[in-house]
Amino acid sequence: MAKRDYYEILGVSKSASDDEIKKAYRKVAMQFHPDRNPGDKASEEKFKEAAEAYEILSDGDKKAKYDRYGHQAFAPGGGSGGGGGFHPGGMNMDDIFSHFGDIFGDDSYGSFFGGGGRRGGGGGRRQTGQRGTNLRIKIKLTFEEMAKGVTKNVKLKKNIVCSTCTGSGAKDKNSSQTCNTCGGSGQVRRVSNTFLGQMQTVNTCPTCNGEGSTITAKCTGCRGTGVQAGEETISIDIPAGVQAGMQLSMNGKGNAGERGGYPGDLIIQIEEEAHAELHRDGLNVAYELHLSFPEAVFGTSVEVPTIDGKARIKIPAGTQSGKIFRLKGKGFPEVQGYAKGDQLVQVNVWTPQNVSSEEKAILEKLMDSPNFKPQPNKNERSFFDKLKEVFS
Repeated sequence: MAKRDYYEILGVSKSASDDEIKKAYRKVAMQFHPDRNPGDKASEEKFKEAAEAYEILSDGDKKAKYDRYGHQAFAPGGGSGGGGGFHPGGMNMDDIFSHFGDIFGDDSYGSFFGGGGRRGGGGGRRQTGQRGTNLRIKIKLTFEEMAKGVTKNVKLKKNIVCSTCTGSGAKDKNSSQTCNTCGGSGQVRRVSNTFLGQMQTVNTCPTCNGEGSTITAKCTGCRGTGVQAGEETISIDIPAGVQAGMQLSMNGKGNAGERGGYPGDLIIQIEEEAHAELHRDGLNVAYELHLSFPEAVFGTSVEVPTIDGKARIKIPAGTQSGKIFRLKGKGFPEVQGYAKGDQLVQVNVWTPQNVSSEEKAILEKLMDSPNFKPQPNKNERSFFDKLKEVFS
């Protein structure tokens, strides 16, 4: 599924100021915040989507690259050149709260959500369980699938939420209790005396690991982890124009987190299935066309393979070996962009290695003909000029 425009997500125009972008993000984030929409996966995805948009539009350099290249600027091999420790498409909730604490940490927000608003850091919302690990898979695609996009259904062996305890890790609802160390807050506060006076530090509770509760009797199905081995069939929408080596990320499709923790992500690495006749060079496609000597002399009309099927091209009389024909728009589309590559057809005149005595006699007569003496046209582009055209 194609990404939505970042300005559309936040409901601002391209001319919006930094303050307007920040206010718009805060409004959207509060609307879809997990605390306001418990268990609502759609709201959680919109919350992450808004955070991704703000991460780009609040940074001057990233915003400029997005305005110029769109989402392609931050795709593998795109125009952004990387940078930073927070990457679009691979977010989890902990990333969002740690990177945007200034958005979620003010008094009005904290008073609504129970003080502080930051997750696991300095406030009142504790983290539940342990985040699941990411899964990595490889998907091999044909040229046609890369050009048009495709949906792949993949069956994955992964950790899923325990069906017995629904992820809590407890034997039953009476088999967990409030943590005695932190009183259910998931955090412990310590006050120490220094030469500057008393200093208070807040740390994750060592007894419950920040969960606020402890299990008195473990679930027999998962032994208290809240997860079990299983399988899941996942539908993966691969956009048109992907290339070998690109990585796609699906939030929350990795291993389930222990005891209600957020699931990891699914990382999909794209591999290319070799084509029998075509070769890929970025957005362009190359094809080597072999012609017989008479075809090159008299001209002909031939069919050539493309990623969209067959295409017929006209070969004019007197075509030289090495001539390159360009089929506009017959290459690959740009991922999340508007550009499209071409197909380059290079002519190679085939020289027979074995000839009959009759053929040899005919050729020997032609050797003395002035029309068969090499007479390169000075107006024709050189081999090096052709290379420049191909790679420009």
